[in-house]
Amino acid sequence: MKKILVSTGGGDCPGLNAVIRGIFKAARKSKEWEVWGCMEALNGLDADPPEIVKLTQKRTAGIHVKGGTILKTSNTANPLAYPVVQKDGSIKRVNRIPELAKKVKKLGFDALINIGGDGSQTISQALYENGLNVVGVPKTIDNDLSATDLTFGFTTAVQIASDCFDKLVTTAESHHRVMIMEVMGRDAGWIALHTAVAGGAEICLMPEIPYDIDKIVKRIRKRFNKRKGFVNIVIAEGAKPLGGKVVGRAAATAKDEHLKLGGVCNALRYELEQHPDMPKVQVRSTILGHIQRGGTPMAFDRILATSMGVKAFELVAAGDFGKMVSFQSNELTSVPIKEAIAEYNFVSKDHYLVHVARSIGIAFGD
Repeated sequence: MKKILVSTGGGDCPGLNAVIRGIFKAARKSKEWEVWGCMEALNGLDADPPEIVKLTQKRTAGIHVKGGTILKTSNTANPLAYPVVQKDGSIKRVNRIPELAKKVKKLGFDALINIGGDGSQTISQALYENGLNVVGVPKTIDNDLSATDLTFGFTTAVQIASDCFDKLVTTAESHHRVMIMEVMGRDAGWIALHTAVAGGAEICLMPEIPYDIDKIVKRIRKRFNKRKGFVNIVIAEGAKPLGGKVVGRAAATAKDEHLKLGGVCNALRYELEQHPDMPKVQVRSTILGHIQRGGTPMAFDRILATSMGVKAFELVAAGDFGKMVSFQSNELTSVPIKEAIAEYNFVSKDHYLVHVARSIGIAFGD
C-alpha cells in the first residue's frame, strides 16, 4: 500500500475536517492508498516517536460537521525560519525544510497533502523544491489566497460575522448608538466587506483602504439628527488610519514572530469619542475574534472542503505534484503552488463588491 501524510497548518478553520474526510474516503475507495495524519501541522515529525496517526473509518466518521481539525494545528514553528534557542537565550531561525523532507520520505510516505493558507503553501512549495511529492489545499477564513475564487471556511466566517452584526444593529437602533464590530482580516478585508454588504453597515473599514477619521465623523453626523439615529461600523483587524499603523502587540513568546492583531475597534472608538466634531452619542465596540473560526461549517463549506479533499487525492494518485487545489468559475481544478503564492489576494478598490457597497451608501472612510 502507498502512503499519504496529511497536515493541517496555520489557524484552524471551519471545513478542515471535511477535507481530511474527503481525502480518506477517496483513498479508501481506491484500495491502493493509506492515509496518515501528522499532528499539529508538521510539528508531529519532531516527536520521538513521531506523532502521526493512521486515519481510519472510525476516526473520520462524521467529522465533516465538526469545527477545528482532528489533527490539531500550529502556526508558531515555521520550518522555513524555525526558532532555535541559543545558549545565551537568544533565538536563531534556521531552515529545516531539507530535514523535514527527508523525515517524511524516511517514514515511508509517498506524498504529503498540506492543508493551509499562504504561509503553509509557501512551506509546501519549499518542500516540493526539496524533492518531496506535495499537493496543497487552500485554507483560510480570510480568503486571501490567490489563484482560487474561494477558500473553504470563508463563507462560514462571513455567516458568523453577519449573524453577530445583525444583533448589534438592533441594539444600536434601540439606544441611538454607534456600534463598531471588529472582524478578522490581517491584510485583506474580504470578511469585513462581505459582512458590511450582508448586514447593511453604514461604514466598512479595511486594510486596503486607509481611513480618514474626519470623513468617518462626517458620515456619522449625517446619520444623527438631534441625537436620534444610529450607525453600525464593520472594521477589519488590520485596518489603519491614513499614515498610521495597525493595532497589535508582539507575541508572548519570542518563538512566535506573528504580531497579534486585535483592538483596532477600541482605538477607533477612542478616536471618535475625542473628535471635536463627533455628535454627543454613545459609542460601543465589539471584537468577534476567534468566534469566526469556530463551530460547525456551513453546508457550502462542507461541500467545498470535501470536494477539495477528493481533488487533492486525485492529484496524488495521478502523480501531479507541486500543485494546489483551486476552485475557479464553479469548477475544481489545480494550479502550481508557486503560482498560488506569487500574489496575495487583496481586495482591489475596483472590485465589484466595493462598487456595490458604495452604490448602496456604505462609506470606506476615504
